[in-house]
Amino acid sequence: MQTTLVLEQLLNGLQFGLMLFLLAAGLTLVFGIMDMINLAHGSLYMIGAYLIASIAAASGSFWLGLLGGIGATVLVGVLLERAVLQRFYRRDHLSQVMGTFAIMLMANEAVRMLWGPQPIQLNPPAALAGPVTLAPGLSYPAYRLFIIGVGLLVALGMYWLITRTRIGMQVRAGASNREMALAMGANVRLLFTALFAFAAGLCALAGGMLGPLLAVQVGMGESILILAFVVIVIGGIGSIRGALLGALLVGLVDTAGRTLIPLLFRQLMDAELAANAGPAVASILIYLLMAVVLFFKPSGLFPARG
Repeated sequence: MQTTLVLEQLLNGLQFGLMLFLLAAGLTLVFGIMDMINLAHGSLYMIGAYLIASIAAASGSFWLGLLGGIGATVLVGVLLERAVLQRFYRRDHLSQVMGTFAIMLMANEAVRMLWGPQPIQLNPPAALAGPVTLAPGLSYPAYRLFIIGVGLLVALGMYWLITRTRIGMQVRAGASNREMALAMGANVRLLFTALFAFAAGLCALAGGMLGPLLAVQVGMGESILILAFVVIVIGGIGSIRGALLGALLVGLVDTAGRTLIPLLFRQLMDAELAANAGPAVASILIYLLMAVVLFFKPSGLFPARG
């Protein structure tokens, strides 16, 4: 029983970590290349989840909702970048934080006006609704396995894009030495817009994947945005490889800690005390992990400007 529980939590951590990677990959590229602190990144995740849920409900198809929602969120991201965020590129980080925080608040209110204050339902496709038997005594939801597969495919696709294509070469050059990349003639405006559109699409994909597991509700982007920032600090700003490793570490530590630490505490102390202390300790594990990594590697595990 305990072995089964550990395996389930490892799979849950892998699934959550890969979804964090989708958010952190776009965030670390925007921060590393555009030097832009974008607190509205989580709002695109929320908007993507709402659009996917609405299109899926209207069409009756999760897949049409996913494709349509991602495309619509990319369009929202491009419009946001062209209309508003371009004005912040040459501003200091404090101006960027304040400006994108205001966008985040306005996005929350806009979603509340359009969809109402109550969470909305996003159901997984019927073909993936049941469990899959992975081993004797170990069944795991098919939809969560699908999420793991999608996350791995996106990670491999991003690896190929970054390491094997011309635009990937420009992205790596911009992440490692932004000024030199500009001096060598990179189309900065087009590259920035393309990066922001790509990041918005990844946000929508993460929102659509996690929507059936978590509540699609106003403000859903804030808590996961904090985790995404923890991921890029651990992995190294501007590094896709660091974002992947950092996301997997955070996903595994957060998921396993919330389940296993309370169980461990029940073996060591009174049940009531364990019930209070276990979740509290589990919630700080990822920040302890970040502190340990920064103590030994102040620039993160794989800094792009290393």
